[in-house]
Amino acid sequence: MKVRTRYAPSPTGYMHIGNLRTAIFEYLLAKKYDGAFILRIEDTDQQREVEGAIDFIYKTLELCGFKIDEGPNNDKGYGPYIQSERKDIYKKYAEELVEKGKAYYCFCTEEELNAMRERANARHKPFLYDGRCSRLTKEMVKEKLDSGASFVIRQKMPKTGTTIVDDIIYGKIKIDNSILDDQILLKSDGFPTYNFANVIDDHLMEITHVIRGKEYLDQTAKYNLLYEAFGWEKPIYAHVAMVLGEDGNKLSKRNGDASFMDLYNEGYLPAAIVNYLSLLGWSPATNQEVFTMDELIKNFDETRISKSSSQYDVKKLKWFNHQYIQKMSDEEYLNWIKKFFTRDVSGKSEEWVDKLLLIYKDHLDYGNEINDLTENFFIDKIALDDEAREFLESDPVTKDVTDCFKSEVEKITDWNTDNISAAINNVKTTLGVKGKLLYMPIRIKASGFMHGPELADTLYLIGKDTVIERLK
Repeated sequence: MKVRTRYAPSPTGYMHIGNLRTAIFEYLLAKKYDGAFILRIEDTDQQREVEGAIDFIYKTLELCGFKIDEGPNNDKGYGPYIQSERKDIYKKYAEELVEKGKAYYCFCTEEELNAMRERANARHKPFLYDGRCSRLTKEMVKEKLDSGASFVIRQKMPKTGTTIVDDIIYGKIKIDNSILDDQILLKSDGFPTYNFANVIDDHLMEITHVIRGKEYLDQTAKYNLLYEAFGWEKPIYAHVAMVLGEDGNKLSKRNGDASFMDLYNEGYLPAAIVNYLSLLGWSPATNQEVFTMDELIKNFDETRISKSSSQYDVKKLKWFNHQYIQKMSDEEYLNWIKKFFTRDVSGKSEEWVDKLLLIYKDHLDYGNEINDLTENFFIDKIALDDEAREFLESDPVTKDVTDCFKSEVEKITDWNTDNISAAINNVKTTLGVKGKLLYMPIRIKASGFMHGPELADTLYLIGKDTVIERLK
């Protein structure tokens, strides 16, 4: 059996982090077994579709390094891969279930359904459709259809017993059939519902493994009943616990949580994002954290996916991104970081700009951060924060250090890093100070920051005249 997984997003905007995490698991599982990764667009909810969203999906998967084996742009005989282009297929299978007695036409109006909901609310019970249309005779159904009455097709659910969901992560789960609603399969506009389209498409596209959120575990019982009604083999399920935001709530683009493209535009590298998200809810057999895509595929083990929810942590994502920035060559880094660097560099040489950007390579967590880190290289007067002022006032020697260094700087005729380092060493010898009492006063007064790249490199880029002015 060739493993076939599918990623089936809705075209409703940028891909959010939780959704991408599921795609990563599906991709790693397929590639681990030399299988196929299929892209399917689930656009049954036409009202929520966002123009250009399909292009966003392709762009995201391409940036993440995913090879799409089949999809709307790469039909391998299982298409169409966009659900709105498969309406006739869903209609055929819905009518087949009606013929088998596993589904029925429902002609209830919105007013009737609202009345049922109100009665359920009054009894403090969840709303379940009462199945009244399932009791219509064939003659009554034909009469309504011939009259052009609006209808949906509902799945006929068993009302007693249990349905078993067999899951890689959670094992065998028993779902009480009494809580299963007679769900709508085909809507009045001819479009299928999400659940029905998934089952039809997964079967026809020969999907072997389905990875989806744990919150849909109850819905999977309905899937299984559909597979049984058709006499089809069920796929292998893996339900993954949700990714929580830093506030403890479920990550969602509706709640304004960051999407992949938000992170990408901020200067997070796609490989770092994929690496970080792959470890949200999955753990390798070793303590290794930084993986190439090939290493992720080789080490991925679906049985090690956690049952517990994982929490999105921006600090940890920054750490991963920092590791990937460090792995870049200087040339790769400069080509990348210049896309985010927006400072006005008129009057500065290309060599000066490159050196400035390079000295921050070891200090950078994400692309847009470069503008804040380099701010004081582009202003005349710097403002010290309270922590910096407190340090300068913590020991009388700090003023002696900056005064002595100013005198040493004034003696320099050739402004380069070697001579700047020599000037710092002269202060060390003259005053007998070292460590942070030597370096930090000079850095604070000259650059405005308490921490940063190599001090000599920083001072060289600020320039001799500016350094002297700030030391006064």
